[in-house]
Amino acid sequence: MAKTPAISIGIKETDRKKIAEGLSHLLADTYTLYLTTHNFHWNVTGPMFTSLHTMFMTQYTELWNAVDPIAERIRSLGYPAPGSYGQFGKLSSLADAPAKPPKALEMVSILVAGHEAVARTARGIFPVADKAGDEPTADLLTQRLTVHEQSAWMLRSLLE
Repeated sequence: MAKTPAISIGIKETDRKKIAEGLSHLLADTYTLYLTTHNFHWNVTGPMFTSLHTMFMTQYTELWNAVDPIAERIRSLGYPAPGSYGQFGKLSSLADAPAKPPKALEMVSILVAGHEAVARTARGIFPVADKAGDEPTADLLTQRLTVHEQSAWMLRSLLE
């Protein structure tokens, strides 16, 4: 059996580990927000049903499409990507969706807070990625920040 060669991509192992740990938190936050958004899509009611149902679908679809690039970046850095509810529960900074679906505008408030939390998680990884010269991770983080900040703004606008 051939020995797996050491990873030599120009990023020190200690930095790769720190970045992968940060991205694991980002993955958990993203997946948790995906589940909450999908839950709200299924359970929203009231006069804003159609617009929120559609908006939530757009957002959960974007979140679903985001988890794979985050997980694959963790793998590219040489670490396993977390992938269980137990792992996500330990790693995520977001609370699980409420057991009883809240009213529509409370759903919106919860999602604003969720997108802002994911943005903070993504932003917190920048210093180590920047110090390590990890441009692919920095690019991924920039893309995620753009989405989460814009989503939070759009949702927040519904609460005015």
